[in-house]
Amino acid sequence: MAPISTPQIPFGRILTAMVTPFTADGALDLDGAQRLATHLVDAGNDGLIVNGTTGESPTTSDAEKSDLVRAVLEAVGDRAHVVAGVGTNDTHHSIELARAAQKDGAHGLLTVTPYYNKPPQEALYRHFSAIADATDLPVMLYDIPGRSGVPVDTETLVRLGEHPRIVANKDAKGDLGSASWAIARSGLAWYSGDDMLNLPLLSIGAVGFVSVVGHVVTPELRAMTEAYVGGDVHKAQEIHQKLLPVFTGMFRTQGVMTTKAALALQGLPAGPLRAPMIELTPEEIAQLKIDLAAGGVQL
Repeated sequence: MAPISTPQIPFGRILTAMVTPFTADGALDLDGAQRLATHLVDAGNDGLIVNGTTGESPTTSDAEKSDLVRAVLEAVGDRAHVVAGVGTNDTHHSIELARAAQKDGAHGLLTVTPYYNKPPQEALYRHFSAIADATDLPVMLYDIPGRSGVPVDTETLVRLGEHPRIVANKDAKGDLGSASWAIARSGLAWYSGDDMLNLPLLSIGAVGFVSVVGHVVTPELRAMTEAYVGGDVHKAQEIHQKLLPVFTGMFRTQGVMTTKAALALQGLPAGPLRAPMIELTPEEIAQLKIDLAAGGVQL
């Protein structure tokens, strides 16, 4: 059973987009995934996104995705929302993944804008609606035009917000003006999908974060959120500014690459990356250590 949620905050406030641990030979590490999920929830996450982009979903099989959802649910499903990434650029495949995730017991779905094929807005509306129609699970959209090539326009978000199971949006658009209008008009619960903009998005109505840096600074993200929601804006600003080196350092290259390196530095399960992702160079690891230390992360 998923943790208690409200319509206004359907998946909790702090979710980490969890990496997928692999063994040294590149196989799925389910034991490592369970240990990492437990660590992240113990650190203060309300939920975890599994099989998202940070989870290297383009390189995991459908069977591996199901195994991972079930393993994470077994480890933390009674304490945290387990949201399964099911987005692809093939509507039929996404529907199959959504139905599998529901069968596996996931508490919700994350579905990204179809990438590469650049569908028009009506096609986006039909794609997301078809996925939401396929299960009984609540759906979080994922708007990230830097990867997908196409933004989800405000009018489309407003239309999608009318669907009874489309309840949230993960915003990695980097456009506070557009987000302001969409928050005001769509009724969707808004989650920051860009760690550098976590606090700015809170200030215009976001309810929480889907974070990559949550792998290493969940307690600080929670403290920042609680300070802001509690009215202590100055404290929230101080925490945001303290975390700036972490935000910068974790995104000097692809987030999954730096995250797995950071977890390895902390002795936590991560393992290698699957091609085409590659390991950080020794120079990049040295810079990551500097960035994390500057943000107060203990290694």
